[in-house]
Amino acid sequence: MIKREPPELKIIKDEEPDGSSTAPHLTAVIPVYNEEGIIESSVIALRENLKTLDKSFEILLAENGSSDNTIDIARELSERYAEVDFFSIPEPNYGAALKEGILRARGRYVVCDEIDLGDMGFYQHALDVLVSADAAMVVGSKVLAGAQDTRPFLRHLATAGYNTMLRVLFHYHGTDTHGMKAFRRDVLVGTAGRCVVDRDVFASEFVIRAERERHLVVEIPVRVVEKRAPSINLFRRVPNVLRNLSYLTYVMRVLE
Repeated sequence: MIKREPPELKIIKDEEPDGSSTAPHLTAVIPVYNEEGIIESSVIALRENLKTLDKSFEILLAENGSSDNTIDIARELSERYAEVDFFSIPEPNYGAALKEGILRARGRYVVCDEIDLGDMGFYQHALDVLVSADAAMVVGSKVLAGAQDTRPFLRHLATAGYNTMLRVLFHYHGTDTHGMKAFRRDVLVGTAGRCVVDRDVFASEFVIRAERERHLVVEIPVRVVEKRAPSINLFRRVPNVLRNLSYLTYVMRVLE
């Protein structure tokens, strides 16, 4: 079920997902690919901002197939800061990296972030909704009333077309699936594990499956100000997106 207004908040006891006192309250999972220009400054800024939440946290960098110095910088950051960790997969694959990061995350709450975003307003608002115990996932919508999306017009158009396809193919009731999202790990890590596609469409399948499994998904408007142009050209992504959407349609309509 998609809800666009946060439920009434109520405070619940904070418990770690594995019962360990060393597990963090929050994990930020961030796929990174050829980000040597911004990864260090972005991670340092996010670490400083997360400290203001006064909760334990980890930043998990999901490196995937970089050909620049991203992996070396990620390793150095993990050695410099106890809250930062990273892993690598050999090919450029945003969805596979994000899924692996979700499965590795140790926090009670998980935020799927982008290295060029790090919007603390989303972290604070989303965590408030999740702590209410009514929402399983919070999706940051770029098109919901109140959102501010500074991306170029062509990216707006692509988002609108893609979201229309999701509504037609999967009867998805939300307004957005790709970008920042937060969720309760104990509720939805299994949902992430059941996803069958990767690359860009994994993020959408994760949200669609959460709705299909009748978890409460709350949308909140976000402000999108990217620090650099996309690392992968929009038109180069289209064939993989269409291929994954076709396969996901077959799986959900025929096999499930």
